[in-house]
Amino acid sequence: MDPKGKKILIADDEPDILEIISYNLKIEGYDVVTAKDGEDALQKAKLSKPDLIILDVMMPNKNGMEVCKILRSQPAFHETLIIFLTALNDELSHVRGLEYGADDYLSKPISPKVLVTKVNSLFRRFSKSDDNQILEQGDLKIDPVQFLVIYKGENISLAKKEFELLYLLASRPGRVFLRNEILNQIWGADVIVGDRTIDVHIRKIRQKLGIDCITTVKGVGYKFEL
Repeated sequence: MDPKGKKILIADDEPDILEIISYNLKIEGYDVVTAKDGEDALQKAKLSKPDLIILDVMMPNKNGMEVCKILRSQPAFHETLIIFLTALNDELSHVRGLEYGADDYLSKPISPKVLVTKVNSLFRRFSKSDDNQILEQGDLKIDPVQFLVIYKGENISLAKKEFELLYLLASRPGRVFLRNEILNQIWGADVIVGDRTIDVHIRKIRQKLGIDCITTVKGVGYKFEL
């Protein structure tokens, strides 16, 4: 994965953390922008249009989760990769972060090697060119290039993970996707998420589409049927 041209925004209120992360990512070849708190992160994100954002959860002037929620509500940041940097190591905190729209998390204290590995892994995972086929199932159209979901001519706004989950299921109509398979493909094998996270995303997709196109196969997983 070539880091050239990839821009990363790091937001943390601890100068030492900013310096460590910036140094290691710059060595790797990334273009790095830094922010000192939540408000600064929002402004820098709008100005720099980063490909990936690393957000400290416990920041002043809007914490990382608030910043993530605001960014994910804006179409320009639907596909921006987001990593939470957190000292909260309990599983519930990680699940909440992922439900807010983060793609991954990194626990403090920081390991520069783990940080670079996670960043490189995320860019590889979301840069696959063979996943850009437009799907059309009846009156439903899913365009991964333009990040569009259209049902009966009406645009449906989905969050990033909701879109990826719908696209995955709709790519193989009638096939049952196991829960572990969904977790691995949407969140990655190295990310800890519970079954409740999948259920929440499925429920939101159903509500936003207004059609029950995703069937629950009890104790197994989900399949797309329209």
